[in-house]
Amino acid sequence: MTKINLSELDVLGAKELLQKGEVSARELVAIYQGEIKSKNRNLNAYLETFDDAFREAEKVDKHLLHGEKPRALEGVPFAIKDNILIEGKICSAGSKMLENYRASYDAFVVKKLRDAGAILLGRTNMDEFAMGSSTENSAYGATKNPYDETRVPGGSSGGSATAVSANLALAGLGSDTGGSIRQPAGFCGVVGLKPTYGAVSRSGLIAMASSLDQIGPITKSVDDAELIFDVIRGKDLKDSTSVEVESVQAKSEKLKVGVPKEFFSGGLDKDVLEVVNRAVETLKGLGHEVKEVSLPCAPYALAVYYIIVPAEVSANLARFDGIRYGLRKHAKNLLEEYLETRAAGLGKEVRRRIILGTYVLSAGYHDAYYGRASKVRALIKKDFENVFKEVDVLLGSTSPGPAFKIGE
Repeated sequence: MTKINLSELDVLGAKELLQKGEVSARELVAIYQGEIKSKNRNLNAYLETFDDAFREAEKVDKHLLHGEKPRALEGVPFAIKDNILIEGKICSAGSKMLENYRASYDAFVVKKLRDAGAILLGRTNMDEFAMGSSTENSAYGATKNPYDETRVPGGSSGGSATAVSANLALAGLGSDTGGSIRQPAGFCGVVGLKPTYGAVSRSGLIAMASSLDQIGPITKSVDDAELIFDVIRGKDLKDSTSVEVESVQAKSEKLKVGVPKEFFSGGLDKDVLEVVNRAVETLKGLGHEVKEVSLPCAPYALAVYYIIVPAEVSANLARFDGIRYGLRKHAKNLLEEYLETRAAGLGKEVRRRIILGTYVLSAGYHDAYYGRASKVRALIKKDFENVFKEVDVLLGSTSPGPAFKIGE
């Protein structure tokens, strides 16, 4: 077996080694399982690793040994966020409410990965029901940033970002509602992609805010993210919001890059601003046109987010009542059973968002809050549509500051 430097290995590099026979899929899985065993106790990236990864690796090795055409992700070890269903495996969404729930089917994206030859190493930690930006809100303890274990990895997909960054997986899947792939990827120094809504099916994703949730890859390189997106994209009859999208192809022509002035109106850490400015100069040096643009309604985005998301959370999490799914507390009557089950099964942040969402949807307040927020959301969307008539891409910081200390 060729000696492998995991820090420099990406998906495309691993595929090449596997196809040349310089490493077997079983050997590759063993290497990553060894890394998990030595590092995960401190980092808490994985909630569970899968023993059947070795059986899947043996199937891949037989496939390659027989000279069959390699599939897109043949033998690539993956980490899967704990809100994406894997048949026969626990899927807890980082919550006590679902600590013993076993999925009865594969999510659409998991089936796509399996069909492409990927190997699932385990399920990764996350903020409970994806509500958080630090992976501290998990019922199973905080995940740590591999660069500095006193700091958060970001969230809510912090487990997958840490796994990829710390060489505990070659690639991972996360979900993103309001930054839950992009922010932890930024905090952990890896690549995160939230696809356009509808490009990837949400079938088999435990929902948080259905009009915003998307599944996407966390990788070491943009090329890897492109490859994985190409595998998991596409129309799914079980998700009516999914659409067929074209394969992503790199463009060689010069781009028009927009820098929204509202993104830099204050609140950015000086080191983050310096990095963004360097990126602007690099793009200019490569011959791309960089221009300032405006998104007038962008300053209202956070306020809109914190009305629409809790409202959808309130509706989506109503199913977790101790009767239909998960944890169940027995009480004298049905109302007390609901109350005791949800108090025991749901964390503080989840309960806070449910209460807020129920309030903004209640009679007398719906139009004043949810209705108005929906109208402003449409204006924000229109701003983006208009600006993309002028430019090809927008540039901004992933987060206003670097990874913060655990507990802050």
